[in-house]
Amino acid sequence: MSDERLLLGEIVAAHGIRGLVKVRCYTEAPADIVSYGPLRDGAGTVVNLSVRGPAKGGVLAAVPGVNDRNGAEALKGTKLFVARDVLPTLPSGGEEYYYADLIGLTAELVDGTAFGTVKAMHDFGAGDVLELSPDSSGHGPRETVMIPFNRQAVPAIDLANRRLVIATPDEGGDDDDNDHGGDGGDDNGGK
Repeated sequence: MSDERLLLGEIVAAHGIRGLVKVRCYTEAPADIVSYGPLRDGAGTVVNLSVRGPAKGGVLAAVPGVNDRNGAEALKGTKLFVARDVLPTLPSGGEEYYYADLIGLTAELVDGTAFGTVKAMHDFGAGDVLELSPDSSGHGPRETVMIPFNRQAVPAIDLANRRLVIATPDEGGDDDDNDHGGDGGDDNGGK
């Protein structure tokens, strides 16, 4: 088994008084968070979830031994990881990516000019977004730049060479019809 792990979700809140937790899921289908085998917290301890139903952005789940709101509140902020090697291999052709594979890629403009690196991937509900850290070559005073993760804003991705091409951030546009099909995750990745 690989030592590399990917973030699949996070316990974000207690739900009710009987110990249920709300889990924000970074999987394509939220209920699939329990489909990839044992989830582990940041320390490597197994966290068994029993999905009880859907919730906005995730699922409601029970955790063995947690029977009241106080116990559920104590789990808030727990990140849930899975070993990378248990996730399915994505189809070839480069139309789907794990967030973790995109984090750290070098970002270049269409003309080949270096821009910066991919700092994180986000999904705020309206589609996947790349967070870029510009290099110090005069791209402005911004600490980070957010661009939509679609074919118009990101016309090329070359995982083998650890780079992607972006349209000038001011020209990126928002074209939901040309989505790359990112598969969930945040700055640590996920499906």
